[in-house]
Amino acid sequence: MTPPSAQPGKLTPTKIGFIGSSAPSSPHHDSFRAFIPRDISFSFVQETGIKGSLYDARGKLDTLISEVKELSGQQDWNGIIISGAPKEALNPGMWQRVVAEIEKPVALALRSSVAALKAFRAKNILLMTPVDDELKKLYHDYLAEFEIASLYPPQTLRAHTDAQKLTSSDVEALTHDSLAKYSAVDAIYFQGALLDPLPVLQKMEDELRLPIVASNPAMLWMILSKLGQRYRIPGYGRLLSEWPELPPGSF
Repeated sequence: MTPPSAQPGKLTPTKIGFIGSSAPSSPHHDSFRAFIPRDISFSFVQETGIKGSLYDARGKLDTLISEVKELSGQQDWNGIIISGAPKEALNPGMWQRVVAEIEKPVALALRSSVAALKAFRAKNILLMTPVDDELKKLYHDYLAEFEIASLYPPQTLRAHTDAQKLTSSDVEALTHDSLAKYSAVDAIYFQGALLDPLPVLQKMEDELRLPIVASNPAMLWMILSKLGQRYRIPGYGRLLSEWPELPPGSF
């Protein structure tokens, strides 16, 4: 699909930095690149440090924030996306530190997704994520702080990276099977780009008649909204095609 058009009359590209644990060349970034508007200068950057486990993010905020501040100054970013829900779940208070210490607008995975769910007035959601049950419980507790109840299927993958082996049809089938078991929900939330719903997100929304929030579109919607920009990006679900206002609260 062709990337969305630029905003009429916009002359200077908005510069967004995306910092995460994966290399810029990682295949799962490709589905994200497909819906980035053409007038956005978007830089994928891999954070420093070798991580053997998702849990290695615990206690590393000082290093991460210092790196983000340095990169932002060097590349003159207008806004910053810090990906990786485990960082937020494993480091309580991360949002408060980021807001206090980074001068540019920032979007985080869990918090952006909560805002998107709030924009759809979702209160009971199906959580789809490839992480282990311990991290799922942390995500569940994080959502509960915002009065969002979540249900999630038990871990079936040997490792979260095995989600990369799933086809779009596999993701679709897994979602249908999980929804059949946990049907009393008013939205679906995909956290973790390795379990990639984006190629079939619009199709699933149309079939299931439920809003589907995925973390990457949520972070893009969040950061551009914070910068006062608004788009209509079709083909990737209601969040990007309708572009609702940010909900009240600290997002």
